[in-house]
Amino acid sequence: MTVQYIDTEVDLATFCQQIAGSPWITVDTEFLREKTYYPQLCLIQVANENQIACIDPLAITNLAPLLDIIYNPEITIVFHAARQDLELFYMLRDDLPSNVFDTQIAATVLGYGEQIGYGNLVKQCLNVDLDKAHSRTDWTKRPLDPAQITYAADDVRYLRDVYKILSQQLADKKRTHWLDDDFSILTNVDTYKPNPENIWRKVKGFGRLKGVQLAILKNVAAWREQRAIHSNRPRRWILKDDVLLDLAKLAPESVDKFSMIRGLESNTIKRYGEALLAEIKQAKSLDKDQWPVLKKTQPLSQQQNAIADALMALVRKFCDEHAISPVAVVSRKEVERMVSGETDLPILQGWRNEIVGLHLKGFLDGKLSISANASQLSIKE
Repeated sequence: MTVQYIDTEVDLATFCQQIAGSPWITVDTEFLREKTYYPQLCLIQVANENQIACIDPLAITNLAPLLDIIYNPEITIVFHAARQDLELFYMLRDDLPSNVFDTQIAATVLGYGEQIGYGNLVKQCLNVDLDKAHSRTDWTKRPLDPAQITYAADDVRYLRDVYKILSQQLADKKRTHWLDDDFSILTNVDTYKPNPENIWRKVKGFGRLKGVQLAILKNVAAWREQRAIHSNRPRRWILKDDVLLDLAKLAPESVDKFSMIRGLESNTIKRYGEALLAEIKQAKSLDKDQWPVLKKTQPLSQQQNAIADALMALVRKFCDEHAISPVAVVSRKEVERMVSGETDLPILQGWRNEIVGLHLKGFLDGKLSISANASQLSIKE
């Protein structure tokens, strides 16, 4: 099938008229974000049953005809690992498509493995080996050569058949509704809105801090995030995580003491020192009840660990019956949190609860018992 390369508004309008009546389309994007906070959209690949196109957003300023199709609730928009693609569409329209299907998530509930890559899924479903030669392409460069266009088009070419296979398998196994919650999260705009006030929880090593240190980290991490957004630069270009941690731990009281922090260059101190010092002082002025608090978990007792072992045995049994990898359903840490009495857990929601969670809860409530022989685990309810 010939791949159309579309770099004019006229050709885009024609293509969109041709695919407007499709019940579904497959979509992928190519982007760069190594030097920016926000991803830079470089290419949009779209296919339906009969056509494939690579659309150049660097050449076309008005993408409205395409966006009208992607945001049409009557058309299913098929992605693989949709989150980063959807972030781009959120940036374009400050909203998200409502009818999304993610083949990576679907593959999880069909036993293909957790967070399976597109190439691996195509291989398993279609026995096709995808060319990986252009995975490091700089998609901002023009013109794109035919091999690059073919590589990009393959991301939606084979996705069509993968979608049809997975959709049928979900229907056959009566698991289509399992994905409702996951797809709902994908299409929730709050998933994509920057939240500087909570970004400190993504700083690697924050769990080693306590008390006012966490208050300082929250302030300086929020300041860095806002600065990165404003300048559209990667947050690590503003300040690295280990510098934020040292600022929180050492809490310098004057700009001249910033030089004792490893990795904080003199130019950075000159440029941002006063602003950082203000954030540190503001955090230190807070009352203790305003400091962030890390939830402390008590280690399980030996008996509780034994209960967690039993729950993990149940997880493996029920996952085996449904041909799903246990790793895709629940982690040992989550099971331990369940043993500790927590209830706001993914394992107790959606499809995970349906196939495993309710049985684990039944065991903890004394409504389910297990026994075993040499070959299998037996359940009695």
